[in-house]
Amino acid sequence: MQLDTNKLRDYYANPPEDVSLEDVDLGRLPRHVSIIMDGNGRWAQARGLDRSRGHVAGVDALREAVTTSVRLGLDALSVYAFSTENWRRPRREVDLLMHLFATTLVKELPLFHQENVRLRFLGDLTALPDATYRVFRQGLDETADHTGMTFALAVNYGSRAEIARAAREIALDVASGALAPEDVDEDAVASRLYTAGLPDPDLLIRTSGEMRLSNYLLWQLAYTEFYVTETYWPDFSRWDFLRAVAAYQGRSRRFGGVAAS
Repeated sequence: MQLDTNKLRDYYANPPEDVSLEDVDLGRLPRHVSIIMDGNGRWAQARGLDRSRGHVAGVDALREAVTTSVRLGLDALSVYAFSTENWRRPRREVDLLMHLFATTLVKELPLFHQENVRLRFLGDLTALPDATYRVFRQGLDETADHTGMTFALAVNYGSRAEIARAAREIALDVASGALAPEDVDEDAVASRLYTAGLPDPDLLIRTSGEMRLSNYLLWQLAYTEFYVTETYWPDFSRWDFLRAVAAYQGRSRRFGGVAAS
């Protein structure tokens, strides 16, 4: 994406003491940032509120993350919204999340149109409630021709299930003769993942201080830089995003090799 430095500088005006736009190299920004949005429930409980209030508050943080990614000129932003394991949560919380997904997407579609954002989903949408599924399809249809940043929302997503799904597709193609066994390589697997066509994430951000992947993008994160913050997701701001990018730029990405001397 093309970077509009004037909009970006306006967006990052009045910085806090510990970080500013001057701390990042605008010529070395990550192409794809992925976020495990964690800590909504704990954010609410710390304030004596019902867990549901944390999920509602997290919507504002997500909107800011999308806007920040657009302003930074990223090619892609992906976020982990609901895992295959999250169905085990209390029914009331699951129902709220499904309702929140649908209503939020309807409200945010004008932003996607304004910013030319293309929507994608990672995960099996067929298991979602009909109302949520219909809204997701609407979002896909309405943004299909957008040419700006891709925003990928992982819903009913589990990485092991994704890889197993790709393996089944490969097995069927080999059995039918459409694919030769010797042609089963990394590209054959990657092209059958939900993220096909997207660059692998350069930077993974996880909020709330948890140090695990939670069955998220296990294949795609092979050489991704990780950034973990104690900040709960509803409190994650454009400045926290900038801190993560600055930390990413301080790393040496060797991809299994040795840094040049």
